Amino acid sequence: MGIVAGLDSAPDFTRIVVCDADSGTVLKQGYAPHPVDHAQGAGRPSDVDPQNWLLSLGEAAGGGLLEGVQAIGVSAQANALVPLDSQGNTVRPAMVGADKRTQVAAADLIDALGGREAWAQAVGSVPQAAHPVTKLRWLARTEPENAARTAVLLQAHDWLVWQLLGRPGRRTTDRGGASGTGYWAAATGNYRADLVELALGHQTMLPEVIGPADAAGATPEGLLISAGTGETMAAAFGLGIGLGDAVVSLGASGSVMAVHPEALYDPYGMITALADATGMHLPVVTTLNAVRALRGTAELLGLPDLESLSDLAMKSTPGSHGLVLLPYLEGERTPNLPHTAGTLSGLRRESMKPEHLARAAFEGMLCGLADALDVMRGRGVEVRRVFLLGQAAELPAVQAAAPSLFGAQVVVPQPADYAAIGAARQAAWALGVSQGVLDPRTPPVWQGPVAQVLEPGDDLAVGQAVRQQFVSVREQTHPGAFRI
Repeated sequence: MGIVAGLDSAPDFTRIVVCDADSGTVLKQGYAPHPVDHAQGAGRPSDVDPQNWLLSLGEAAGGGLLEGVQAIGVSAQANALVPLDSQGNTVRPAMVGADKRTQVAAADLIDALGGREAWAQAVGSVPQAAHPVTKLRWLARTEPENAARTAVLLQAHDWLVWQLLGRPGRRTTDRGGASGTGYWAAATGNYRADLVELALGHQTMLPEVIGPADAAGATPEGLLISAGTGETMAAAFGLGIGLGDAVVSLGASGSVMAVHPEALYDPYGMITALADATGMHLPVVTTLNAVRALRGTAELLGLPDLESLSDLAMKSTPGSHGLVLLPYLEGERTPNLPHTAGTLSGLRRESMKPEHLARAAFEGMLCGLADALDVMRGRGVEVRRVFLLGQAAELPAVQAAAPSLFGAQVVVPQPADYAAIGAARQAAWALGVSQGVLDPRTPPVWQGPVAQVLEPGDDLAVGQAVRQQFVSVREQTHPGAFRI
């Protein structure tokens, strides 16, 4: 088909991969950090000038990186709200990330619609601080003049696609990006404009939601620009996950996502019903405590890094001699315990050794994520294989325990920018459809990531015993809090 590029505009950098459109082989790469943002320097870390994304993109693409490229796909950070006025100018800096300023606005919106279940039923998710719909509520309450000027709502990848196309009158987004706004329902494929009005106080123009294989347009030079999508959807597409697969991401917090043919409705709001980049659905369950629990334990034990904590944990045995850590250090979302704290249970003289605490930290983190997997399974999601992402996925203590605790084959892909690769794969799909060589219902088949495969094997019964030990402590400490 030709040569395509995928760009990933992450919170701190832009990475570009140039790939063969038929195989997915990465031919060239570019990278640039985002410029230092003056809005952030003014003590507003969640405000970013979108022009910085363009400057970073231009630097990453320098040196003729895009020569010969026929199509570009765009991935960008999730939950970045870019409010525009009627002339297409930014009303204020983009609001990005999990903006703590908007926590009160989230609670306000939940009450305004009648509770968590009402939101889950309406759009498949419950407002959180990061959601664009919540940021709109904050804008209306805190910056009413800016709210009144807001005429168009875009997200980061929408804005970048629009800029690459020369700011045309038509503005687009994709199903994946739309599903994270809090005002588009993956189950119906429709916007809930009434929720925009509930949050902002008036109606606005919303971008057209186009299909996964559709092109947003072409530049005057004939360079095709595909629909674009959010980082989460692009990474799943870059990994090539399908039905039966789940992805567990180990960051400071943790997340579990899986491919499913239908949008899931969860009355407790633990599942966020996102759409994926292929036309199916991508339910996500989040935990607030993953690697942060490991780092806290390492600091408590006076260890310099996670590698040392892993080495120490490997000196213990499964079950940590009865020591159980409920790692709810920042409260928790799964189960919904926003004001709780962590719990260390099972202290006996024989268990009070550093290696057992180290092991309990790893088991507690992984059992919390296994709880998130159980939420998925409890809603009918099939999980046969788990992709494990994040720097901590390489640690021996994680790899030793994860397969048996998750009850599934675990795949640890070689580190790569899968969001940029997913964006390039989307570009190849749109290019192939435009050339008449690909079906708009079937994405191009690219080579899978180089990965290590771990089987639960004979340890499955041991893992189940460790899980039961964790569940028993959780239920004693927080009876009835975990519901699936």
